[in-house]
Amino acid sequence: MARALTLSLNPISCTPAKTLNPISPFHNALPISSSRPNLTRRTLSHSFRHSTAAQFSGSVHRSEDLDDLDVVALEQEAKDAAEAYSSSLSQILSIDEETSDAEETAESRGKSARTTKFIPDNLLPRVAIVGRPNVGKSALFNRLVGGNRAIVVDEPGVTRDRLYGRSYWGEHEFMVVDTGGVLTVSKSQATVMEELAITTTIGMDGIPLAVREAAVARMPSMIERQATTAVEESPVIIFLVDGQAGLTAADEEIADWLRKNYSDKCVILAVNKCESPRKRIMQASEFWSLGFEPLPISAISGTGTGELLDLVCSGLQKIEESNNLDVEEDYVPAISIVGRPNVGKSSILNALVGEDRTIVSPISGTTRDAIDTEFTGPDGQKFKLIDTAGIRKRTAIASAGSTTEALSVNQAFRAIRRSDVVALVIEAMACITEQDYKIAERIEKEGKGCVIVVNKWDTIPNKNQQTAAYYEQDVREKLRSLDWAPIVYSTAVAGHSVDKIIVAASEVEKERSRRLGTSILNQVVQEAVAFKPPPRTRGGKRGRVYYCTQAAIRPPTFVFFVNDAKLFPETYRRYMEKQLRTNAGFPGTPIRLLWRSRRKMGKDDGKSVTKTQENLKSNDRKLVSTTP
Repeated sequence: MARALTLSLNPISCTPAKTLNPISPFHNALPISSSRPNLTRRTLSHSFRHSTAAQFSGSVHRSEDLDDLDVVALEQEAKDAAEAYSSSLSQILSIDEETSDAEETAESRGKSARTTKFIPDNLLPRVAIVGRPNVGKSALFNRLVGGNRAIVVDEPGVTRDRLYGRSYWGEHEFMVVDTGGVLTVSKSQATVMEELAITTTIGMDGIPLAVREAAVARMPSMIERQATTAVEESPVIIFLVDGQAGLTAADEEIADWLRKNYSDKCVILAVNKCESPRKRIMQASEFWSLGFEPLPISAISGTGTGELLDLVCSGLQKIEESNNLDVEEDYVPAISIVGRPNVGKSSILNALVGEDRTIVSPISGTTRDAIDTEFTGPDGQKFKLIDTAGIRKRTAIASAGSTTEALSVNQAFRAIRRSDVVALVIEAMACITEQDYKIAERIEKEGKGCVIVVNKWDTIPNKNQQTAAYYEQDVREKLRSLDWAPIVYSTAVAGHSVDKIIVAASEVEKERSRRLGTSILNQVVQEAVAFKPPPRTRGGKRGRVYYCTQAAIRPPTFVFFVNDAKLFPETYRRYMEKQLRTNAGFPGTPIRLLWRSRRKMGKDDGKSVTKTQENLKSNDRKLVSTTP
């Protein structure tokens, strides 16, 4: 049962006592580095064992001329401040064309519809959506899973990789798989490239012509291989055709392919784009010749999708009953893989999961959607890996005039927002660019943990024992906003050191979720203030810290109650953050320091009456929307 507690505290002194040791415990502190071990407990215990109350005038254990502070009220105020800051930051870091979070809404609807039983994604039955390009597969996928998970553009060949999403209907829950357009072998290479809108110029600079032509030639077969994999793992297949375009030779070939190779599966023929109530029956009747019963639907308006889901669930009924597992839902950290185009993001994902989960090609912009994949680490910890499209400069995207690329970049930003840890991939031989710096800033402002992955490490010639140290120094200088992030060197194509990415991300997530005790936190702050007091103003005023508490995790957020937040300049706030990291750890995650002003107004029965100023102050730079 909660009860109101009060704690008598002095303001943390800004002047070192005469008995303070000339050498501060911070003087010989180790620099922040990815290789530095977690010094949290060891450093704190060593520091506090050798510090005494006499070192700090105004120690928390003294009772002379103390202010009575309601700790419960301060803790609640700190939580409110952290929530308000996080909300305002989300509004500033807006994403273009970002709608309400329909994805989370659909997920919450699914949870409310089912009981407390939870079936992991990898155990749910799958429903694949296949068809020729540009028949509306991604639009139907979005309709079934809720939200805008898949990119929908009125041009063929937008979807390339398999895209998974949870869906439910009644008491049934299953995974819907969106696929790329299945092509036919009877078409020429030029026709295939035209239908898939594969470019041979954009993003292909610096790639030899022979390699370029070979990559473009392989693209259709790689897309078709992804679709084939989805069909093979799904007991129910939704064969989607275009009711407005009518029956085509490609539809007939796909129907023959499904009948000959997958006669044991439940195939549902859905005729899309049948919005007109008068014409829908006539549009669907043309497809009886394919050998399946056509069902007219509209993915955009939702017409007929209820009947479609009834048929899907009838095909899944036996599977659902035989796999009725009772598994509790646990928190699964999400790791997004982001970076500029062609740095090896998809290769890292494939190397981690041990299969060709996504298409890997030297063609820039191969990955379009944000691809979610479940992964289990060596220690049994589950993760959700999110592969994303390469993020180019806005000016480059605008000059190219590609709507698909613009939506892909927005998907990448959304992936960063819904992830816990971000793996920022940079290419070893390429110089760190301004775009890398902007992506790093975005990660830091979103409050996400980060692991910097230097991929294609095998391309560095004449490596020695000092190469990694020199490279790390260069990365730290150019990506100052991520100076707390660990660095992993890998070669994804060969599978070298990719497992270290998961190990580092797991440690980062633990640090991001760690909560520091209030008593230990205030002792760290006392030592920091005693060693370096806040500067005086010209009028002789000096900042005083009354109380500090950790108000939130993911990321760790600390609220400082002070006499006047304006008396703590940016340099001092950065100093305080550095001391917190040095003595309390938190490697791999940003930490937020919020400053709340409190000033004494008078005395009433010997108790201080305080007034809270509602202005919120951040520890870092002013919030500016800097979308790459």
